[in-house]
Amino acid sequence: MSRSATAPGVDIARDAGAFPRSEFSASAALDDIDDAAPGAPDFGDGVEAAKRKREFNKLQKRLRRQVGNAIIDYGMIEQGDRVMVCLSGGKDSYTMLEVLRSLQRNAPIEFELIAVNLDQKQPGFPDHVLPEYLERTGLRYHIVERDTYSIVKEKVPEGKTTCGLCSRLRRGTLYGFAEEIGATKIALGHHRDDILETLFLNMFFAGSLKAMPPKLLSDDGRHIVIRPLAYVAEADIIEYAQAMGFPIIPCNLCGSQENLQRQNVKEMLNEWGRKYPGRIETMFKAVTNVAPSQLGDRELFDFVGLEAVREARLRDRIELRPLDAGDDTLPWKVQR
Repeated sequence: MSRSATAPGVDIARDAGAFPRSEFSASAALDDIDDAAPGAPDFGDGVEAAKRKREFNKLQKRLRRQVGNAIIDYGMIEQGDRVMVCLSGGKDSYTMLEVLRSLQRNAPIEFELIAVNLDQKQPGFPDHVLPEYLERTGLRYHIVERDTYSIVKEKVPEGKTTCGLCSRLRRGTLYGFAEEIGATKIALGHHRDDILETLFLNMFFAGSLKAMPPKLLSDDGRHIVIRPLAYVAEADIIEYAQAMGFPIIPCNLCGSQENLQRQNVKEMLNEWGRKYPGRIETMFKAVTNVAPSQLGDRELFDFVGLEAVREARLRDRIELRPLDAGDDTLPWKVQR
């Protein structure tokens, strides 16, 4: 079951194809965006207010630049895309939606944004908050209603982590609804810190070297999922959400649970970041700079075939050897 609303869009078409670097430079065009864009907070007058406004403008420009870079680097959005923006009511998805709306107003291509929230029927869930917020944006949106809360509570023993089952149920529902509305991309609000936390969780507890890709094809090959916040630090999202005054809705299923392994990993990474400035950025760079030959996955690199590679290289190598004494025309001669 879903409730929906449609409002006029603000798509601007300037060129075809994906976000082109030449016309949508992350270092130039994004910084030229109007600082007084719809939704920006009013800081009032005075010296301190002017200072807060300058800091906020720097922050929102950084967010736009980072999201724009991610979109360009991974080809996340193309001409004519219908992007289903998954909105949970948390700081991450609010930020993603607002930044995408801002980029949409200035993009060199035309694409559509549709906000979708899954109402999981948690007791006390304020189901009026998101519709009221989305009505103010003038954006087309849907509220999909499915009681996954009862399923999770029935299947997961008391005290156990509900995140896994909750995530699978939510993902299946959203994938199915994306087909109903003809969405070509599904945008999720995972940020840089989420990606690194997942990397370490998989290493520590699953024996696997994988994280969250900025863009992926679903297992059934039907959906393309994008993570526009892949380059964005959680600290910046927190600051932005506070400045924007988003009506945050807490998650009673997982947010209130203590001693989650993800929270432990988050604290570990935060401590590293405090003790060793720049380490988080370096670790994230490693996620984008993989050398399969220096790891041990036999599916990614042919270790067994290295002897054949060596023979082929030796066979085709050109060697330089000294000429016979007395011939001073050239100091070396070429031999195969």
